[in-house]
Amino acid sequence: MDSTLFQESELMKMEAVLNCSSQHEKPCGLILQYGTAGFRTKAEHLDHVMYRMGLLAVLRSKKTKSVIGVMVTASHNPEEDNGVKLVDPMGEMLVQEWEVYATDLANAEQNELQAVLTDIIQKECISLQQEASVAIGRDTRPSSENLAHAVIDGVTALNSKYHDYGLVTTPQLHYIVCCCNTEGRYGTPTVEGYYNKLSSAFNNLVKQAHDQGDKKKCLSVDGANGIGALKLKEMEEYLQSAISVQLYNDGSRGKLNHLCGADYVKVQQKPPQGVEIKPGEPFCSFDGDADRIVYYYNDSVGLFHLLDGDKIATLISTFIKELLLKIDLTLKMAVVQTAYANGSSTRYLEEVMKVPVYCAKTGVKHLHHKAQEFDIGVYFEANGHGTVLISKTAEEQIRHLANMEQNDEKKKAANMLLSLIDLINQTVGDAISDMLVIEAILSLKGFTVQTWDAIYTDLPNRQLKVKVADRKVIETTDAERRTVKPPGLQEKIDDLVKNYNMSRSFVRPSGTEDVVRVYAEADTQENADRLAHEVSLAVFHIAGGVGEEPKPL
Repeated sequence: MDSTLFQESELMKMEAVLNCSSQHEKPCGLILQYGTAGFRTKAEHLDHVMYRMGLLAVLRSKKTKSVIGVMVTASHNPEEDNGVKLVDPMGEMLVQEWEVYATDLANAEQNELQAVLTDIIQKECISLQQEASVAIGRDTRPSSENLAHAVIDGVTALNSKYHDYGLVTTPQLHYIVCCCNTEGRYGTPTVEGYYNKLSSAFNNLVKQAHDQGDKKKCLSVDGANGIGALKLKEMEEYLQSAISVQLYNDGSRGKLNHLCGADYVKVQQKPPQGVEIKPGEPFCSFDGDADRIVYYYNDSVGLFHLLDGDKIATLISTFIKELLLKIDLTLKMAVVQTAYANGSSTRYLEEVMKVPVYCAKTGVKHLHHKAQEFDIGVYFEANGHGTVLISKTAEEQIRHLANMEQNDEKKKAANMLLSLIDLINQTVGDAISDMLVIEAILSLKGFTVQTWDAIYTDLPNRQLKVKVADRKVIETTDAERRTVKPPGLQEKIDDLVKNYNMSRSFVRPSGTEDVVRVYAEADTQENADRLAHEVSLAVFHIAGGVGEEPKPL
């Protein structure tokens, strides 16, 4: 579309956009990059970004002729940060091509804004006459309400419709967007619709568990002082017949993500601060926007046990495989992991459960895309972010069996799978949904958290980071498991790995800072620590380390 074809009304719209933009000034010299996590930085630097993401959401909505979501959140970041993610029509993350537009738009100076907008409109052949609709949600950070208003300013500057859903978890907004664009086939596009869909599926599953009697399941949940705590409280009345939740870090006192939450527990390898765990008591932690979950418990001698994304993926995929065998349905099923997945989980899935495992680059969007290649794709990052994707064809085959099957056992298994499909939030990783899936499976299998943990034993591992002058000197291949640059580094890593039993190690550049991340695992913690240190030294000397050379652990 040539700019000369802009109608007068379109030029007037652009004038209104620029006038409103002057009220959302860009800080001088600030450069941001839109990535898997959207934009994230200190909240006071984001007003102009939010306004412009409101504009971009409208353009994306006009292009796709669909509702587009804008979520104001910085997930597991500290409370003083904030951020924004755009949600595409089927509830998935923004396509990569539009991430470039988001970056260009956020970084444009005021006098460049019209040119950047015009460029997007022309490249994507967008008609400004096309209607648009944007769904907006936000987390509980003190800055989120004002930043959501800046998004609304962007939407209304282009004279478009929006629905402000207020306080919602990130997965709830993804769910709502998908519901809006499937005319309700995925569910009712409200938070209540989300609660009804998930709780109904959960209740259907747990009532089929043996020996439940009147005994109610109990689970302690660390809400990270975030939106997940608020929404789990709201959902409790829908789940009263099946599970009792004891909520910690519910936002009434502590700071968001401070000394609590999934990221803290995973990194620190210990429970949230101020929480006393009785031996054997199951606990789980959400992150700030409730799209990650990890489980954990203390054993009888006080030793901390973490059940992370690898353990979750193994439990869920094992259960689905067992049901598929019961109904005698052959579907292409796989688990997608990253290089950080513990080697024991990979071996158990491939050798014991005979489930194919694929490795994708770090970043949930890479796992999601890979999982879409299968009839059933289970993906979880080790940090607890993940879900299950079920193809339309697979769901139809399962539904047909549930309706037509004469054998009672097969019919029951098919109906269990259908309830599981309803319980899973297929749009994105969802802590509340994943928690309910896990609890339902544990009930149906008669497992405690300890039984689940004992399915396989994690290999001891260690993660370190090495400061370098320029992280770009590291180039990787094979889903980041091997380096191709600088010369000699991979050969050195291979030599070091040969010295330890059941060992492996890889290095990859950080996406945000000049550090190289080192991962190592081996048969003992001492060997994993030694290997990680030796690989860190190799990185330091071959890849341009700065400062002091890495010290032994």
